[in-house]
Amino acid sequence: MMDSILRVSPRFAPIWQNFLREWEGKGNELPIYLVLSDLARHIAVLSGENAERELQEIFKIVENWHLNGDAYVKEAATVGLLEDLQNTNLVGAERPAKFIKYLGPESKRCWKKVEDFWEKGEIIRDN
Repeated sequence: MMDSILRVSPRFAPIWQNFLREWEGKGNELPIYLVLSDLARHIAVLSGENAERELQEIFKIVENWHLNGDAYVKEAATVGLLEDLQNTNLVGAERPAKFIKYLGPESKRCWKKVEDFWEKGEIIRDN
């Protein structure tokens, strides 16, 4: 999942490398959800820097995850990344609404599912 992010946002590489070092030798499966929180923080920093092109490229990848990823990737993109981007404790109180303009159609649909989960208690389903 992260290779495409690293191509469009090279400044995320040190964060990714630290994550890999931290989890080296701790099993075959990386806890991708944890690094998606780091990616959410990185996106918040880019937003604060008005790094429009980089943000657009990242969110194109997120849209691709939602459209073409396997079940794990789709779920991680929604529950791992989009949910973290809505978490004001991670990205700051003024940030979540700023991300909506970058979302593709499927990502917007998933964003709404996360909002509905927190606001109305609706279960996030893959349909």
